[in-house]
Amino acid sequence: MGLLVICLAAIALLYILLKAVRHRLPKAEQPEGGTSCANESACAQAGASCMHDCVMEQAVKEIEYFDDEELDAYKGRKSDSYTDEEAAQFAEVLYTMRPEEVKEWTASLTLRGINMPDQIKDEAIMLMEG
Repeated sequence: MGLLVICLAAIALLYILLKAVRHRLPKAEQPEGGTSCANESACAQAGASCMHDCVMEQAVKEIEYFDDEELDAYKGRKSDSYTDEEAAQFAEVLYTMRPEEVKEWTASLTLRGINMPDQIKDEAIMLMEG
């Protein structure tokens, strides 16, 4: 628990420092679309720096659950170690989502230390890409 608090504090500090440095950059050097994650597709096109900001912003936000708390039992598992029955639990959550929610769900899983089973990764990617 103490390690988690230290990691979250370090992430928050990095986020604040990054914001301070980016605030000092001239407007011409900042990626179009700013640092807001409201428009992630525009941010993705703007470059790695903007995507880094989006990741940092996600890391300091409260983790969003998608009625999938039972998946926390798989924290730390390798993506290739799931049985078909275990992967079906992930698929059940995936199939109840709107396509625009899938990216947020995968971010939630990542922040919770849960690797998505290999069995459903292709389907999740197809849903994200529309």
